[in-house]
Amino acid sequence: MDPLDKLTALFEKFPGIGPRQAQRFVQFLLRSSAATRKDLSEAVRELSSAVHQCPSCMRYHSGDKGECSLCTNADRDASLLAVVATDADIAALERSGTYKGRYFVMGGTISLASEKKNGLRERQLLESIVTRVKKGLREVILSFPASPEGDFTALHVRDSLEPYAKEHGFKITTLGRGLSTGSELEYADPDTLKSALENRR
Repeated sequence: MDPLDKLTALFEKFPGIGPRQAQRFVQFLLRSSAATRKDLSEAVRELSSAVHQCPSCMRYHSGDKGECSLCTNADRDASLLAVVATDADIAALERSGTYKGRYFVMGGTISLASEKKNGLRERQLLESIVTRVKKGLREVILSFPASPEGDFTALHVRDSLEPYAKEHGFKITTLGRGLSTGSELEYADPDTLKSALENRR
């Protein structure tokens, strides 16, 4: 395959990127200096060696192997667990300055078209619950996008967690509708997320 076509096809695989935007990325790189292209290629290559997945919250981080800085922070509230779809959702909730609990990244949402759960870390979440309860877990906050897929995923995860909640005495809540329908957490402003957290039910 032609190198330009190959790179364009790779960019098209990025979320929200269509053919025209992918072509613009390629044209930008062609106009960039050799040093810029080298920096980009090295940064991509370093993702494999310098970035690790936290075994507790499942987010990617660039620290040492093992738990990330959020999970090792003793000041975080272990009684609260926000279950989010993506790493970007953690960044959004952190920007709100309101939430101080723990996290778990599910790795996406369930597609309504196929109802496939490929890549969803449901098993890892359920396996972590007993340990989290021993550390003081009192509430799981389902923090998914305000979209049909997000709502469907929240219902599914709630159903999976209910037996554990009954056995161990923690509650399951969802974010309040400070978020407008169709909203992705990562694009919500801090005040909106603060309202959604405060009005969870």
